[in-house]
Amino acid sequence: MTRLERFRAEVPRPGLSDLQAEERRLMGAMVDPAFARPASAAVRPRRARRLKFGLAAGLAAAAVTAGVVAVSPGPGRKPLGSPVIHTMPVAAVQILQRAADHVDKAPELHPRPGQFLVFDSRTMNPVDTISNGRAAHYLSRAKRTIWLPVEGDATHGVLWTQGLVPLPYPGWPIPPEAREEAGRSSLGKAADVDHRAEWLRNDFAYLSRLPADPAKMYEHLYTHLGNGSQADAQAWSNVGGMLTEAYMPAPQRAALFRAAAAIRGVTTVGKAVDAAGRTGIAVALVVPGSGIRDEYIFTPKTYQYLGQRSVVTDAAQAGAPVGSVLTSTAQLTVRVAERAPAINGH
Repeated sequence: MTRLERFRAEVPRPGLSDLQAEERRLMGAMVDPAFARPASAAVRPRRARRLKFGLAAGLAAAAVTAGVVAVSPGPGRKPLGSPVIHTMPVAAVQILQRAADHVDKAPELHPRPGQFLVFDSRTMNPVDTISNGRAAHYLSRAKRTIWLPVEGDATHGVLWTQGLVPLPYPGWPIPPEAREEAGRSSLGKAADVDHRAEWLRNDFAYLSRLPADPAKMYEHLYTHLGNGSQADAQAWSNVGGMLTEAYMPAPQRAALFRAAAAIRGVTTVGKAVDAAGRTGIAVALVVPGSGIRDEYIFTPKTYQYLGQRSVVTDAAQAGAPVGSVLTSTAQLTVRVAERAPAINGH
């Protein structure tokens, strides 16, 4: 079976957070050509949410093959020479406001330079493959632990994954080869390359320097974005980039939640279940043209962040029945370590 989402056989299968990195990197290239070349302030992989088969993998493959992406600014984006002033509107989503009020309820971590932040999680992602000469689709599940440097990009991190029993993609049988992933584990570099723009960094050192004022955090979420629903969707995606496999001090976290509550189109969807089966309450935004609702899940009493998921809202656009959960994460623990595990050759 040929896995289309893998560029090299030895690279661990990307999780939800990995896939969005490609979207962010490509969006960054749209507004800043320098973004496509290697930089010292690279970034960790994150997630992509455009789930039509082959789109994320195809764009990523083209980027890896060419090494440089040269495209025009997309919808909702403005060239660097045409800045747009974003004034934060009145926040209307109470769950995020309460999450901001509760940031000091959890023990605070104080990582130091040279240390690693360690994230234990569960993931579920759609996989597009070729099996016995035919297209096949299923939902891949995994346990995941990643060690990321307090300062710097994911190329200095380490990733461990272990496959879990896959689930069927709506309307498709699970290919036999997919079941062989269950129980298999791997340990290696968290990323081979990391080309995110400076404003999309989410290592602790960078996040801790972001403003603790909600209005200024709101401006940060809209960096190099224009106006309209596409810009709002990207700002909402940027929020997720600072929540999943990322950690920021309580003042910045509170500012992030209050800023996110003011993004146009964000709504409360109520009950949601993360990739570990934990039930919480969610806030969400429907990504224009995708037929997908991107949700961030919180505990219903303490408003601590649990994870993310993407849910189908338009069957024709998403290629799956309404209500289908196509991607899901669960952030189980976050801790500090002095060092990451050694890997072969490093």
